[in-house]
Amino acid sequence: MRIKELCDFAVVSNEVGQALAEGFPVCALETTILSHGLPRPFNLEVAHRVEQSVRASGAIPATIGILNGKVYIGMDEDQLEEVSLDTGSVKASLKDIPSAILRGKTAGCTVAATVALAVAAGIRTFATGGIGGVHIGAEETFDISADLKVLADNRIIVVCSGPKSVLDVDKTVEYLETLSIPIIGYKTEKLPLFYTRTSNYPVDYNAEKPEDVALFADLRWALSDGGILVANPVPKDAEMDKAVFERVSKEAIQSAEKKGIRKAEITPYLLDYIHRHSEGASLKANAALIESNAQLGASIAVALAR
Repeated sequence: MRIKELCDFAVVSNEVGQALAEGFPVCALETTILSHGLPRPFNLEVAHRVEQSVRASGAIPATIGILNGKVYIGMDEDQLEEVSLDTGSVKASLKDIPSAILRGKTAGCTVAATVALAVAAGIRTFATGGIGGVHIGAEETFDISADLKVLADNRIIVVCSGPKSVLDVDKTVEYLETLSIPIIGYKTEKLPLFYTRTSNYPVDYNAEKPEDVALFADLRWALSDGGILVANPVPKDAEMDKAVFERVSKEAIQSAEKKGIRKAEITPYLLDYIHRHSEGASLKANAALIESNAQLGASIAVALAR
């Protein structure tokens, strides 16, 4: 367990530590969705629902974040509340973890940071909302999320609802191919796009049950290390209207361009803009998809542990 190398700078909760030691299924959860993705105090409500979904599906939740300069793998009620309600928290990708520790910061961990910390702790399944990718205009800005490279470098299954819809999806799919990251569609032949259930992009494999994903992972990891992306469509009753999403997301991108917002600030800004201009539709979708992904991630963790 490489997390021990962080010594006094990391805490694995007793529940998560015991589960890992006994081979019990554990599903990692990120905290950027709490600190920078959802409005307060709705974010804390979602955090509770997501952890409950993991438990109801037979696994132990390991919410991962940084509180006052210390990494936590698994959080109690007070710690969940702190990372959710602290308005001064920062957003930490993998490269930012040492800085956040040394500066005593509280930080929500991105997909990249959560993947690295989960793997260091010995966790093989992680559920999130959507992954980062290649941003629009990346041919000039080179703005590509660290999520993809870190996923390619680590042996983990990431369950999400596809790339965030405000990205350049064409280039994101191509970059996933370049990095040899397979996309498993869960009960779908087409890649979901976060707020919407489908697209024109085919997946590499269609899994009908968690055991299919576990077997795929065993075969992949027998050949080489590297992450696997499981794309689970947003529940039907929470899907955003496609026309509404396209209109609002276009407005959000134009607004960000006018304000010169880039890099780490761009995704939180775009998602917040969409939340504020979609009359609650995006919030409903976001909460529903992360809860659904947590259920699936936990079920895959159970299948892996058998």
